[in-house]
Amino acid sequence: MHLRCKNTQVTRTLTPSPSPGGRQDSLGNAAFGKIMKCVSHSHDSSPGGHRLVSTIPVPASSGPCLATLSPPSDSPFEPVFELVVEDFLQGVRIDSFLTRHFRNYSAWRLMRMVRAGLVQIEETRVTEEQRVTAGQTVRVRLIEPPDRVLESAPEEVPILYEDPWMLIVDKPAGLTAHPTGEYQVNSLANVLQHTIDSRTPLKGLVRPGIVHRLDRQTSGLMVVALTHLAHRNLSMGFEAGRVSKSYLALTEGIVAANSGGLKFPIGRAATGRHVLMSCRGDAIDPRPSTTNYDVLERFAEHTLVRATPLTGRNHQIRVHFAHLGHPLVGDEFYMAHGRFHPFRPPRENDDEDEEPEVPPIETGLPIRRHALHACRLAFAHPLTGIWMEFHSPLPEDFAASVAELRRRQAGAT
Repeated sequence: MHLRCKNTQVTRTLTPSPSPGGRQDSLGNAAFGKIMKCVSHSHDSSPGGHRLVSTIPVPASSGPCLATLSPPSDSPFEPVFELVVEDFLQGVRIDSFLTRHFRNYSAWRLMRMVRAGLVQIEETRVTEEQRVTAGQTVRVRLIEPPDRVLESAPEEVPILYEDPWMLIVDKPAGLTAHPTGEYQVNSLANVLQHTIDSRTPLKGLVRPGIVHRLDRQTSGLMVVALTHLAHRNLSMGFEAGRVSKSYLALTEGIVAANSGGLKFPIGRAATGRHVLMSCRGDAIDPRPSTTNYDVLERFAEHTLVRATPLTGRNHQIRVHFAHLGHPLVGDEFYMAHGRFHPFRPPRENDDEDEEPEVPPIETGLPIRRHALHACRLAFAHPLTGIWMEFHSPLPEDFAASVAELRRRQAGAT
């Protein structure tokens, strides 16, 4: 398989992915209209009349992606790629350049192919110590499969949007963003590795890039990169604050102000439990943190708010509202005014291969986890720069809890 990324244009059919259970597409007409700015209509004689076709040019050296992979004709696994060196990789060593593009390969395996003469720069065999120059063409013949592929998990997550460089997914609660600690297999990254592998003829050539994360029990929107250039540009956007995110949260108690800004610095809690964060004066290495909020609905003992974090601290929304005196419903860690819940050890499983089971939290409502949902995500496309905005409705457990509170409110009047 030959991939020439320079001066190439990809035509790709885009269709909103249906949600499980027949749930209406979370993008909505307004958000999908924004996406249509980067596509053009093409007549299709099949039922439906028209399809959406992307006409986004592939940038130089964008690397292997879903739109460009095709089966090699002469070998079970010997695809050939031609990559153009980007300006920001000027002067890096050849193995470092290759590991950026083929992230499921170890540097050791790539360097072994360099030694075997399978990597060329401008049609000349490279040496192990050779460095690349911006604009050069690097040709790679991959005679071996990747050796550090994520273990795939045959599950499904709703994919709201996809193109050759990124996916927008609606992560369900209970799923970690990437393998960590006691959760090494059934993470979002493992699930997406399975999804990508099922769509490509060569398993493991594309690795899902987790650009940002949501807590395991937080549901909602995430963007996932499919190429190293998309990952780099998205990461820079998050670090520079050029990404807009909104969350829906259900808090305990009545939040008095209709809107406001929480500007409590957040640092690591001095408890010995490294995952905890705190706004208290004894917090370790506190950093400036800001969360704006608007009250959407008040109930007898709860408040539904829309929170917009302007910074990206760990557990930021949960910690800020707890410090305010209104912890999120079902929060397993944070209580009002900087206090913490006792540690809840996971239940042991009889099967050693199974991940530990964390018992659900009793809330008195249908939701049995912290009530936080990433409902909106907006950013510039990592390759085209077009502004894109995505929306996700409340998941079933959160929506049922709001409905129950409304029912109680109506019954009390």
